[in-house]
Amino acid sequence: MDKRDAQKRIGKLRKFIDHHRYLYHVLNKQEVSDSVLDSLKKELFDLEERFPELITSDSPTQRVAGQVLEKFEKVKHLTPMYSLNDAFSEEDLNDWLKRIKKIVQGDFSFFCELKIDGLAVELIYEKGLLKRGSTRGDGIVGEDVTQNLKTIEAVPLKIREKINLAAKGEVFCPLKEFKRIGKDFVNPRNVAAGSLRQLNSKITAERKLDLFFYDLDHSLETHEKKHKKLKELGLKINEHSQYCHNLKEVMSFYRKMEQKRDSLPYEIDGIVITVNSSRVFKKLGVVGKAPRGAIALKFPAKQTATILENVKFQVGRTGVVTPVAELKPVFLGGALISKATLHNKEEIKRLGVKIKDTVIIQRSGDVIPAVVRVVKDLRTGKEKTFSMPQRCPFCDKELKREEIILRCINRKCSGKKRNYFYHFASVFDMEGLGKKTINQLLDKELIKDPADLFTLKEGDLLPMERFAAKSAGNIISSIQSKRTIPLSKLIFSLGIDNVGEKNAQDLAKHFNSLERIEGANLKELEEVKDIGPIVAQSIVSWFPKNKDFLKNLKEQIFIKEEKKKTFKVVLTGSMKLPRKKIKEKIHLVGGEVADSVSKKIDYLIVGKEPGSKLDKARKMGIKIIKEENLSQLLKNENSSSS
Repeated sequence: MDKRDAQKRIGKLRKFIDHHRYLYHVLNKQEVSDSVLDSLKKELFDLEERFPELITSDSPTQRVAGQVLEKFEKVKHLTPMYSLNDAFSEEDLNDWLKRIKKIVQGDFSFFCELKIDGLAVELIYEKGLLKRGSTRGDGIVGEDVTQNLKTIEAVPLKIREKINLAAKGEVFCPLKEFKRIGKDFVNPRNVAAGSLRQLNSKITAERKLDLFFYDLDHSLETHEKKHKKLKELGLKINEHSQYCHNLKEVMSFYRKMEQKRDSLPYEIDGIVITVNSSRVFKKLGVVGKAPRGAIALKFPAKQTATILENVKFQVGRTGVVTPVAELKPVFLGGALISKATLHNKEEIKRLGVKIKDTVIIQRSGDVIPAVVRVVKDLRTGKEKTFSMPQRCPFCDKELKREEIILRCINRKCSGKKRNYFYHFASVFDMEGLGKKTINQLLDKELIKDPADLFTLKEGDLLPMERFAAKSAGNIISSIQSKRTIPLSKLIFSLGIDNVGEKNAQDLAKHFNSLERIEGANLKELEEVKDIGPIVAQSIVSWFPKNKDFLKNLKEQIFIKEEKKKTFKVVLTGSMKLPRKKIKEKIHLVGGEVADSVSKKIDYLIVGKEPGSKLDKARKMGIKIIKEENLSQLLKNENSSSS
């Protein structure tokens, strides 16, 4: 991006961020999520870092919050209430450390605490008595909300020493209280902001807000000692904090708190990392309205904003044509995302999306990210429209329209065939057999259907690009070791339209035989849990069309009998093995993995840095099993259920 384009983008970003910050901070309205604004602000920050000559004093990166409301008395803070720059990854954190080491040499230690999702306030004590409390406002001038702060039990009217003091804290709404009164609010932070800005303090008192203190203007050697001093004075602090010698320990604390996040009685959106030495912190100074010596490391966002660079069309294993957005890479949910689904023609029409638009993408769990909104205010006029194809992008056959989807019905379509092979190899867990290898095997016509994978020899792979004897042997060994498969996984591997992994498990449990499923009629299939008319029809239609493939496949594999569910487990902490593989191992011996600890749970499987589930399991007397002892547990359970 050249300077001219950067200037245009910066102007659009500033206008958009300012507008939505005004809605949130001044009018208590929220039209986009915090994570979206964070990602756009990060983009603006990065552009201004790249083109520092474009920084202006009114940029959102140079200020803290919106204007002060006129209905409250304006008060000037004794010391500025700074905002924090954000980091979204370990790489961002390392970049921050490099920047500050250019200013102050040496090794730093850090103090880490939770980033409470609330509203920042300053409380002034004179001779130990509360004199005034105010909101952050613009960082220099805030709003006097003393009477409202007095309604919060965590705010002492008198501290334990008769001294003059300015203490900073974060007012928040506990999740329990939000559930009680939150129907008219966007989120708990919105409750805290709205409640502190009530002219009638009785309304504030009805909403049981809380507060954690995190800083004070007291001359102490370290930030850690400031926290201890706050506690000594009778000011409530959050106990989830930690002194860290280095960034490795910072990341360990970050991962630990990320796991605890959902079990806390209040919302957090990351951790705050502060250079522990007060002398070094002061020497590092301030850039804009953010101290160089502190940064907020955000937890993976559920939403973020980026640029839609292009749109390509993908043909799935069942022939459904899906538009895929190619994105400017961005971190979301802890992963670098470069693609997102646009679902179908109707969704494209609803979004009004164009190539080069700024879009908001969303990710839930391990689900493929989706484009959920277009930020039309950031359009420059260079955006381009696009439309769904009429013919298959792989085989050029005319596509069939089925309600809101387009489908390639050509059974020989190369795109459809390749995706089916990818799916089959993935379900069978054939290590080393990736997309590139499958593509080469198909191009050289060494395989025609997935059953042919089991007939491959080392010599078939050796002539192919980038294959030596060892790598060819490893792939063949991996394929041969996967001949035995549980019925549920086999059903899922077949790629039957509308039959997902859960449907496959239900079918296996109900019929306990592939032959019985093949011979079942619509009525019998619909008796299975969560199998409706559409799924049932897909199953009935699939078997007659695939008799030869199924015959060949049965000759190559052994179908393992499904174990009846005999025990339940819960997982907690970070595991050495991927959780998906652990769950598969447990399922194979008849176990079931639950999400939460209850009296119905038999075992808690514990990895590194376990969360609150460990404490709960101990109180309930549930047996605790370390991950390294999981194999022995599964062996014992398998023997006992045989």
